Amino acid sequence: MPVLALGQSLRWFARPLIVAAAGLFALAAATGVLGLQYLRDRQAVNLSLEHGREVIDTLDRLRTIIADLEAERHGYLLTLDPAYLKAYGVSDESVRREAEALQALAANDPLQSFRAGHLALIISAKLREIDNIVKTAARVSGPTAQAMIRGMDDIRLQIDLMADYERFLLVDREKRANELDQRRTRLTTATAVIITVFAAVALALARLEAKRRRKATEENVRLYGYLAERDRKIRRLVDSNIIGIMIWELSGLIFEANDAFLRIVGYDREDLAAGRLHRTSLTPPEWRDRDERTVAELKQIGTAQPFEKEYLRKDGSRVPVLIGGAMFEAGASQGVGFVLDLTERKRAEEALRQSEERFRTLVQFSFDVYWETDAQHRFIHQEFADSLADAPAPGSEIGKTRWEVPYLEPDAEAWRKHRETLDAHLPFRDFELARPGPDGGKRYVSVSGLPVFDETGRFVGYRGVGRHITERKRAEEALRSTQAELAHANRVATMGQLTASIVHEVSQPIAATVLNAQAALRWLGAQPPNLNEVRQILDQINDDGTRAGDIIDRIRALIKKAPPRKERVEINEAILEVIALTRGEVLQNGVSVRTQLAEGLPLIQADRVQLQQVILNLIVNAVEAMSGASEGARELLIATSGDASHGVLVSLRDSGPGLDAANLERLFDAFYTTKSSGLGMGLSICHSIIEAHGGRIWAGANEPRGAAFHFTLPLKQDEAVPPQHAGPMPAL
Repeated sequence: MPVLALGQSLRWFARPLIVAAAGLFALAAATGVLGLQYLRDRQAVNLSLEHGREVIDTLDRLRTIIADLEAERHGYLLTLDPAYLKAYGVSDESVRREAEALQALAANDPLQSFRAGHLALIISAKLREIDNIVKTAARVSGPTAQAMIRGMDDIRLQIDLMADYERFLLVDREKRANELDQRRTRLTTATAVIITVFAAVALALARLEAKRRRKATEENVRLYGYLAERDRKIRRLVDSNIIGIMIWELSGLIFEANDAFLRIVGYDREDLAAGRLHRTSLTPPEWRDRDERTVAELKQIGTAQPFEKEYLRKDGSRVPVLIGGAMFEAGASQGVGFVLDLTERKRAEEALRQSEERFRTLVQFSFDVYWETDAQHRFIHQEFADSLADAPAPGSEIGKTRWEVPYLEPDAEAWRKHRETLDAHLPFRDFELARPGPDGGKRYVSVSGLPVFDETGRFVGYRGVGRHITERKRAEEALRSTQAELAHANRVATMGQLTASIVHEVSQPIAATVLNAQAALRWLGAQPPNLNEVRQILDQINDDGTRAGDIIDRIRALIKKAPPRKERVEINEAILEVIALTRGEVLQNGVSVRTQLAEGLPLIQADRVQLQQVILNLIVNAVEAMSGASEGARELLIATSGDASHGVLVSLRDSGPGLDAANLERLFDAFYTTKSSGLGMGLSICHSIIEAHGGRIWAGANEPRGAAFHFTLPLKQDEAVPPQHAGPMPAL
């Protein structure tokens, strides 16, 4: 109760007019008290002034009476004329009466009272003395009588002393009266000022109070409007049927609901009006314990946090819902509930779960790892297939970039290109790298990824998959080894076919060397020896020896079994070297070889031996095809050109019988051949070599007759084909 009373008091004092009125009341009370005190003081001063004036008047009368008495007695004593004594006894009585009156007036002042008593005694004594003198005036001499009469001066002196003292008191009292008048003036002025200030403050407070009341009125109007608007919004929410809304009793009876809730549970308005909607009947048995906890929560705190449950529909089916509620008032038994149908969300969650299961199954059986990276290309998620035997420890690569995980391959240039792709936020496919295996070997991985962007288009990272391709790499290595073996066998077989041509090519520089040596001997045997001729012949012998050595080196390179080695190759030079090796075979079969080699072609990155093997196979095949032709000229055109998009293009066109159009698609298959003595491996090996170099090989018909074989080889990344060499090859 004291706290409540204090709150009430504070609320009262919060009103400005009440504060002003209290201040004015306090001012009026203080002014009244001060005014009463002034009146009392002023009245006391006035009484003192009046008393002092009465005392002075009495003293003046007493002095006058004594002077008259002295004059009467003095005149009688001087003249002894009885006429002076005609009023005898009257003056004496007046003196005594005034003396008594003076004693009465001075009774409150001890000093003046003492003086008044002393004066009365002196006056009585002097009066008796004067009477005695008057009675004996005839016997007393005149001077003596006059001297005794002059004794009245003592009485006058006492009267003067009392009069002076009383005048002094009167001056002090008048000063006190003036001070009271000044204090009254100051009090009146201060009161007027304070009243003026309080009046101004009261006016200001009245205005503030009026403003406050106006603001409070406006606030009340706004609040009433807000409440009305909120009520309309709530009513609109209920009637909009966006979510289910119901009003219930704690006992479980649902007595009001919107159409959305009725649709969720499958009931209608008649069922609602008949009281058929009850929490117990709508709730499956396994959810009733949860409902009891919710009721307890409502009783305790007045609200129930949203939770998921199921309702039994009127037709017996179940519907998943999200439900929450609140009590209308603390301690009340009614409240409102909000119900959201989760059927579509549950279906979507189930579809998502099944999709994730399908995706997980796809990843498990199609890929070895699923990964995600952030915008800085650091791994943030990895899932490895259960079948992966040598998977990294969980979380060991999280927070690292792909190039921060230990690796053995590729080289720095490949990593640079890969990081350029990542920084450009472009998709990539089959980026291969090798990591150290647990057995000390290499573990090859092929990685593919797609960039991920958020709804604003901001890049957030990559998402992709990886496959362990160690077994594939081993199979490819075995295949390459087998292909190398076949290519080597093919080269050896081809060189066997060119034995006569090779012997002819080698025997020519050897025979020339012998003849030149004999000529040199003859010039040396001459008298005198012709040393200039000998020097020229020795130069020719050196050239022939170098030529024979080059032919043997080229034969050795083609026959030697060595691992592939890519280098910068000048395509025209490689073609001319092969033509030189096959010159004997070409001449023996009556074939005319023409070249149309473009100048200024850029270098290509290739294995020189494998590339020359392709050219050798195609030349030998063309010569063999034209050797059986009985009509027309036997011509072979070898041409090179450039293509801005494909690199370097090499074409071989012959004038032989041509190719069967129906078998063009099988032409490069292994073991397919159109020759009775062929194995069907030459063109297949050529196809594998060109594809391994990133190129393409194909065949077609030559015009007007014969076959045409073409293959392309890509350039280095920083190379480009001059525009003057780009374009189609001419027909033979």
